[in-house]
Amino acid sequence: MKLRPLLAGTALAATLLTGACSTPTPYRPAMGTGNYQTGYSDQRIEDNRYSVTFSGNSLTSRETVERYLLFRAAQLTLEQGYDYFILTDRNTEKKSNSYIDPDPLMGPYGYWSPYWRYYSPAWGWRSWDPFWGGPAWGGGGADIRTVTRYQAMAEIVMGKGPKPADNVRAFDARAVIANLGPTIMMPKRN
Repeated sequence: MKLRPLLAGTALAATLLTGACSTPTPYRPAMGTGNYQTGYSDQRIEDNRYSVTFSGNSLTSRETVERYLLFRAAQLTLEQGYDYFILTDRNTEKKSNSYIDPDPLMGPYGYWSPYWRYYSPAWGWRSWDPFWGGPAWGGGGADIRTVTRYQAMAEIVMGKGPKPADNVRAFDARAVIANLGPTIMMPKRN
């Protein structure tokens, strides 16, 4: 009788873990390491110059990554006591990795599959195997998937007062936050 609560707890934990991994990256400081880092980060270059980055997971669209980058640049500008920022350099990278998951039925001695031999008077002894031929029937013996992630980077220069009207790369930080703020997905509070 104690097995049923244990199985229910395991199923609940698996569901929560899967649900946590199946959402786009929320707007938050960078978490993780190396290629698995998601969120925003910034680095001071000079007093009013910063490098800003936002990395998304495989469920975060390019548009979302770029929007979160602009939002972070505006937020950082206000945090530092400035009114506007100018994008001096901006880039979005697409990182794609392909993964091959081998068929779990394959082993060091080949793989198991239903297999029948039969005799036909016209053809003699023949065999039938539902997994023979083509990837639709498991002939490849593997699941191939490609994961794409986006990372947006920008270098910004911050300024005080009204933004330069003649510079199309200049953004009013308060206007950016007011316009993009409702579209930003913040992390859920516990």
